[in-house]
Order: sequence, then C-alpha cells, then structure tokens
Amino acid sequence: MRIIADLHIHSHYSRATSKQMNIEELCYYAKRKGLDLLGTGDFTHPLWLNEIEEKLEEVESNCGVYSYKGMYFILSGEVSLVYLQEKKLRKVHLVILSKSFDDVKKINEFLENKTNLKSDGRPTIEMSCPEFVEKIVEISEDNFIFPAHAWTPWFGIFGSKSGFDSIKECFQDQEKNIHAIETGLSSDPEMNWRLSSLDKFTLLSNSDSHSPWSSRIGRECNVFEMKEISYDELIKIIKNKDSKKFLFTIEVDPSYGKYHYDGHRNCNVILDPEESLKLNNICPVCKKPLTIGVLHRVEELADRPRGFVPKNAIPFIKILPLTELIAKKYKLNLFSKKVFEIEEKFISRFGSELATLLNANEEELKEVDENLVDLIIKNREGKLNIKPGYDGVYGELLLEDKVIERKIKRGEKNIRDFL
Repeated sequence: MRIIADLHIHSHYSRATSKQMNIEELCYYAKRKGLDLLGTGDFTHPLWLNEIEEKLEEVESNCGVYSYKGMYFILSGEVSLVYLQEKKLRKVHLVILSKSFDDVKKINEFLENKTNLKSDGRPTIEMSCPEFVEKIVEISEDNFIFPAHAWTPWFGIFGSKSGFDSIKECFQDQEKNIHAIETGLSSDPEMNWRLSSLDKFTLLSNSDSHSPWSSRIGRECNVFEMKEISYDELIKIIKNKDSKKFLFTIEVDPSYGKYHYDGHRNCNVILDPEESLKLNNICPVCKKPLTIGVLHRVEELADRPRGFVPKNAIPFIKILPLTELIAKKYKLNLFSKKVFEIEEKFISRFGSELATLLNANEEELKEVDENLVDLIIKNREGKLNIKPGYDGVYGELLLEDKVIERKIKRGEKNIRDFL
C-alpha cells in the first residue's frame, strides 16, 4: 500500500501553535490533504501524551502504529538542545520517533529531571546532541532520532547562527545512531546532494506544522510503499534508504521557505549569497550582520556542483499548496473562508488536495475552476515564479506573465512519473 506520511508536526501544547492542533482536527485536515500517516508531535508534553494515549488505538499488537478514525499515527516528539561546544552556543532541534507508549514514558521520566515538560510541547534541554542521542537509544533501540529542519539559521544542525559544519562534528561518536536528516522548507534534496558527506543519510521531508490548515500540514511529506504499515517496517525503509520502498518526497520550492535567501526583514533587505558576500555579509541598511540563509550555507559546505545526483538518490517533486494558488489568483487572504470554499470544490471532486495537484487532468480541473488550471499545471511543471523567503519571511508566489522557465533537473521527477 502507498503511504503518504508527515512525521513532524506539533500539538496545541507547543508555543505559537493553533488551538486546533488536536487529534480530531488533525485527522480532518490530514485527510483533506491526502495524508495517511502523521507523527503525533509533542509526546514529551504530559497533557498531550494523556490525550493521545486515550484516543489512539494500536492497529495491531506491538506494531507501533496507532489509529484514530481512519488516520494512522506514530509517536513523535521534538526537543530543543541548547549547550556550549567549542566555546560556541549550539542550538539544535531533534525529532524522536518511538514505537510504544512505554518507551515514550521512559523518555519523559528521563527528561523531567532536565526541564519542565509542561512548559512547551517542544522542551528546551541543556544537553549535548551526543549525550542526548546516546541516552535515548539506551532507553530503547527502537527509538529513532533525526535532526529537524537541518539548515535553518537558528536550531538547524547546519544553521548559520548556531549549527555545525558536519553531522560528525555534531554527534561525534553517536553519528552511528543517526540515519536521516530533515531537509526543511528552505532546502530540497538537490541542494543536500551537493554534500558528499550526506550520501549515507536518508533525506526526509516533513511540514513541522503548527496549524492544521492545508497550506501548512503535509506541505512537505514522504511517500512510501509498504506491504503492511508498521513502525519497524517504516524505520527499516528509512535506515536502509530503500529506494524501492521510499518512493519520493514531496517538497515546496525551497524559495518558498522562510530562510532560503539572506537578509534582514526589519530593513526589508533580501539578498542572494553572491550579493551578501560582496557586502561582507553586512546589512547595507543597519550595518549589522545579515541573517545568512540556507542557500548561502549550502554553498559554503558543498563539495559538489549544482545538479549533481548521487547514486540511488530518492527522487522528489515540488509543488506549492493549493490554497496558495487560490489565494494569489483571487487576491484573497490565505486563511479566508472563500479560499476554503474554492479548495473544497476540488477536494470534493478529486478526493484530496494532493490528488488534485498530482493526478487531476487539465480537462477535469477546468470543470471545477477554469481560472486556476494554468496555475495548477505550472505548479506541476515547476514553472511558478517565487520571490525567495528570507530572515523568517515566507517566499511569495508572483503572477507576472513571465515565468521561470527551467528544465526538470536530474533526480527531480515530473509529476507524470508518478501517475
């Protein structure tokens, strides 16, 4: 069976999240999106843990996958590690997947002596990455850990503000227990392929969603082929980087991410890496250091040219959420009722947003809304024009007549390849 999975989200107990990030709303919106499997997020929070333990039922004994009204879940959480290493303050977010509630409770018993778990769904812990990974794997070998949004300036393992230059530098002797990284919204697999040191790691794509809306949840996700859905099978596929079972990832264009380019949002300054270097990475307005974005960091660390594709690389496709297209075309607020109503027409016809964006043919789309057909097709073909995001500001879809023309790059699949 084909499983579309978003393994990294949050609950309503995390800071700056929607109150609607509860199990019921997550199930409703995930189905609209076209997802099959969600991480629960925030299992370190005692109240959220009580909620999910009460509502989720294990699909089969000891399979590690749980369900609620037709939606599958696996137990997941995120921690923020803040510590000093080599006289530099490090801030790294890690995602943890666990097979059982018993394992989660053992993790929480360990962490409650380190921090106040009730303060945030994503707790902050003063502990190094190697020490943390060693302890979590010691609690259970079933626990699986990967760096979240690996390239973001703050809290990314490779981030310009507090990160490292390699996975080895970060995890040291515990690198052996790291098998994957999350690329984040501001990078895509092609950018990560430029680092030969990442070849042995599986590249995961997840939404890190703080709200259930379809412009957020599942905006990045992973597509697996599994004989039966189980935690052990999922982790095995990821660890083995099994391209026969890990079919592809779904990405937004990295320009859409909030940290793709360099800049200063307060100064309204946005720069590509070449422009930043000419200015010695100093803001031309306030004369303070720029927030160095993901593209810049990739250029700093890359040892391969653009367009390089490693052997057995898992392919990817890029699409923007349907609501982004609707809001821009009709000049509406992204979260307006009208956008939801137009989106609902497509979902009612094709079953989900992803089915609309990936599978519906041109004639079928015209029958729903002929004004959006051109944008949907350009979305599939990677021809949308996007103003890059920077310093915490999302990228912006532009509707100029002149679009970005480019060929499909090696490793980046055309939508038709998956129909």
